[in-house]
Amino acid sequence: MTIRRIIYLRDIFYLSLTCFGGPQAHLAHFHKILVSKRRYLTDEELLELNALCQVLPGPTSTQTLSALGYRLGGPVLAYLTLLIWMAPSVCIMLLVGIFMAHYGTLRPVNDFTRYIQPAAVALVAHGAYVISLKTVGTRTGLVIMVLSGVTAFFIHSPFVFPAVLLAAGGVTSINYKKHPPQKIKPVKKAWPNAALWLSVLVVAALAGSLTKNIPELRPIRLFENFYRNGSLVFGGGQALVPMLYTEFVEYSHKQYLTSQEFLSGFAFSQALPGPVFSFSAYIGALSMRQHGVGEEIFGGLMSAFGLFLPGIFLLFFLIRVWDSLKTFRRFRASLEGVTAASAGFIAAAAVLLFQPLETTLGNVTIIAVSFALIAFAKIPSWVIIVLGLLLGLTPL
Repeated sequence: MTIRRIIYLRDIFYLSLTCFGGPQAHLAHFHKILVSKRRYLTDEELLELNALCQVLPGPTSTQTLSALGYRLGGPVLAYLTLLIWMAPSVCIMLLVGIFMAHYGTLRPVNDFTRYIQPAAVALVAHGAYVISLKTVGTRTGLVIMVLSGVTAFFIHSPFVFPAVLLAAGGVTSINYKKHPPQKIKPVKKAWPNAALWLSVLVVAALAGSLTKNIPELRPIRLFENFYRNGSLVFGGGQALVPMLYTEFVEYSHKQYLTSQEFLSGFAFSQALPGPVFSFSAYIGALSMRQHGVGEEIFGGLMSAFGLFLPGIFLLFFLIRVWDSLKTFRRFRASLEGVTAASAGFIAAAAVLLFQPLETTLGNVTIIAVSFALIAFAKIPSWVIIVLGLLLGLTPL
């Protein structure tokens, strides 16, 4: 490995420890280190890679860095980029999950996390607010957002999300003529990468089905669950919340976590640098709480890799066909429906997450104040969570 690539990976590790605030804030950090300081790419190239990753399911920041690694050194450097970027936050969330699995029911721990749970609801509500402002600019988009949110609220099944996303994309693709025509470019041969993504999806689904009644092999099912969700998540970490909440809290065949545990874990993930998708390690560890620390670690790692991998496999496919796909008007038009549906899912998640909390003046106030601080005072989300944890140290 060349010196330049070693320096590049060191820069990725530095970013993994210093990037707070989600994909929008991450982009500013990327520009400072990767463009201004190191000149690995230009401003235009960074924005192009980020735009490419925004139309993919999965973690936008992770895919942007992995795409850069792919351009600089091919698939090997891309995978190393992924591992180094996700490692710190995944390890921390794994430790938090193990701690909560063994001590989460103790009164001091519940008191410590009591304020960050309503704050987490505010973070999810803010995610819906931001995405709807940025992506829902038409009456059709607004209707799709509302219908998607109502559907996700009343139908508590993980299979509702892909169905709604496909339907939403199909509806807006009808209005493709409002997009200016472009000269169609031929599609490059990149199907092996798409075949890799699909093959893992099918094999994981079969393995998960065969082992679903064997508790000791639950990590295999966790990998399938997260791989499937990672293949459907559009809109970043907040868009992940409704899918995982339905899958692991509400779905009657699982219910691996309580609503309070879910909220606490999501809040912790918001206070960390790096990808919000590290939340998966926390869920995986708690899902294996009855099988010892070793299995909790294994479950957390399987969950994390299950969630991160599909976006990377699809990235390797799309980065080769992107120039061709974006010339198709129907493809560009379908993205409006997909993003509007994602905004609806997040809005429904905010309501679902609030329901298990006690409807007290204190909780409502925390939600309202947290939302206002994030949306209007522009206070970073991690600051809100840290303040909530500090307040949790005060006696009742």
